[in-house]
Amino acid sequence: MLLSAVPPVPALMSAPLRQGLPSPDWSGLSIGPLTVHAYALCILAGIAAALWLTTRRWAARGLDPEIVWDIVMWAVPAGIVGARVYHVLITDPAGYFGPGADPVDALRIWEGGLGIMGAVAFGALAAWWVCRRHGVSLTVFADAAAPGLLLAQAIGRWGNWFNQELFGRPTTLPWGLEIDPGSANFPAGLPADTLFHPTFLYESLWNLLGVVLLLALDRRFRLDGGRLFALYLIHYGLGRMLIELFLRIDPSLMVLGQRVHVWTALGVVLLGVALFAAVLIRRRRARGAAVESSHA
Repeated sequence: MLLSAVPPVPALMSAPLRQGLPSPDWSGLSIGPLTVHAYALCILAGIAAALWLTTRRWAARGLDPEIVWDIVMWAVPAGIVGARVYHVLITDPAGYFGPGADPVDALRIWEGGLGIMGAVAFGALAAWWVCRRHGVSLTVFADAAAPGLLLAQAIGRWGNWFNQELFGRPTTLPWGLEIDPGSANFPAGLPADTLFHPTFLYESLWNLLGVVLLLALDRRFRLDGGRLFALYLIHYGLGRMLIELFLRIDPSLMVLGQRVHVWTALGVVLLGVALFAAVLIRRRRARGAAVESSHA
């Protein structure tokens, strides 16, 4: 059966590990009866960073920043719901609805388990609805938000570090990640001092690189009409596909011999390519029609 949730990180490592990139021995803080998990703090920090960057880019286009706040008020909750739905129904359905599983665990979002594919899909639907209310084109918002989305994902990925989850294959590289051998996520049959590829770090760095690239390309070419968002899809999907294909070892639904995320990431890349091509074709036809009209 697939594992569906990650228990809280123990306060102390249960065995000495070979030196590498350490996993934190802190997973949250308690404020009276309330426990604030580090995983949630990373997500909130990512949302705040994305909001800051998107608002700046939106205002630079001469648009009302209040619209961004209105979109975010709907898109963020929708994105979180979509992220959880994707994880529960696509990534690990057996962990919640299989033999011996407790469907109530699907509500334990603080234990980890969010799928960015679902977050983008549900968040985009909410953003589309709010944009319609304000009479704003969704592509205008998507292009303004694209670098911020990658920034949010780069920061949010560190939540996996605090939860000691979603790491990669064993490695002898000096930046290999230490995982508590007493954790439920530690692969059975491996020595306690085994180090693993820190896939959270790889994806975070890849996303930060994407932020720099998107901002530079937009500054140079003024990519609009959904083209910058299309490049976001291509960049993120490509990096995620490679990590899933070659490094990730956590339990996942398998489709045609590959992790389901490989196929969804490939779909994201193809969607980005199709969107970018559609914008170019539409504009080429519009220019052709304008030329014909001028000669009529």
